[in-house]
Amino acid sequence: MLEFNFPVGYHHFHKTKIMDFQMNRWVSMGYSRVEDMMDAARNIQKVDDWKDEMIRQAKKARVENRIMNATFYYRAAEFFTLPTDPDKMKIYDQFIALFYNVLVAGENIERILVPYGKHFLPAMKVPAKGNVKKGTLVIHGGFDSFMEEFYSMAVYFSKLNYEVILFEGPGQGYALKKQGLPLSYEWEKPTSAILDYFELDDVTLLGISMGGWLCFRAAAYEPRIKRVIASSIAYDYMKIPPPFIEKFALWLFKHPNLMAWMSDLKMKMMPQEKWGIEHLMYITHTKTPLESGFAILEFNEEHLKSEMVKQDILILTGEKDHFIPVKMHHLQIQALKNAKSITDRIFTEKEQGQNHCQVGNMGLSLSKMAEWMDERV
Repeated sequence: MLEFNFPVGYHHFHKTKIMDFQMNRWVSMGYSRVEDMMDAARNIQKVDDWKDEMIRQAKKARVENRIMNATFYYRAAEFFTLPTDPDKMKIYDQFIALFYNVLVAGENIERILVPYGKHFLPAMKVPAKGNVKKGTLVIHGGFDSFMEEFYSMAVYFSKLNYEVILFEGPGQGYALKKQGLPLSYEWEKPTSAILDYFELDDVTLLGISMGGWLCFRAAAYEPRIKRVIASSIAYDYMKIPPPFIEKFALWLFKHPNLMAWMSDLKMKMMPQEKWGIEHLMYITHTKTPLESGFAILEFNEEHLKSEMVKQDILILTGEKDHFIPVKMHHLQIQALKNAKSITDRIFTEKEQGQNHCQVGNMGLSLSKMAEWMDERV
């Protein structure tokens, strides 16, 4: 079984926050070298430089037989490649080929396509390492994740004798790119398909990033989920900004021509905004910034159904998460009025777990999940 380290420390690689976070993410999850990201950051001045530099890093690592690094540098390259760029699918295919055909070729895993209506959802089963299985952990990501990203986490829990099943739902990885399924807030549907296929009736569900919203929606409708771990939570995406910005945004939705003009201006003035808006349209299968904005409005407190969640809950939050403010942590806890139990943890800068999904100290986050699960499974 592959070995992974989860180094402690959030590094200042790049002046642009979102690129800095992405570089930290791969280091923190055990896939990248700090020196490679430092080298890459020196060669990336703007988001348009990202793809070529990360491909350069991937090719260099491949020549040097650093398969882990090479694999995830292709994933990194794909992330900021615009949906209109024909290289986007090619880079994804390179990542998937390296991951399954080389990196994990000798690993004890099962790769499955789970029926989902007229389509299929990808899943990966990682068995418990020991002879006695403690329980089953089902892991999914969020807004733009691939299940392969969480393989190091799956190995961590496998070594603790948990069977781990990773899957992608609509809007994610293979389900989006090869099956054409756009992001949907009705996460109970893909989750139930996974539980049906594997004949599971007593699982812990771990949702990561936007998955911290999706996992509660699934738990509200799916009693076979007995325990829920939310690694980052959002509760209601329109409540993330300050109230005055929320009100202004809602007003803008009523003035589509003005919103379209402002979106177009942002995309022309700021390349990273262009990427962000096109990325959102790509994942939601919408044709305009306005339509994609309405798609995100679906991820709200009303659709979340927090009051229907009756499971044991663990919520993990970073005190300086640059995506999700810590106020959302408290709003989510208040909304879980009927949960069987709620355990929460806010990670600090001193612990290096202050950022989104505890990038900077994944090991600490995983240990807290494991302790909580061991007490309840």
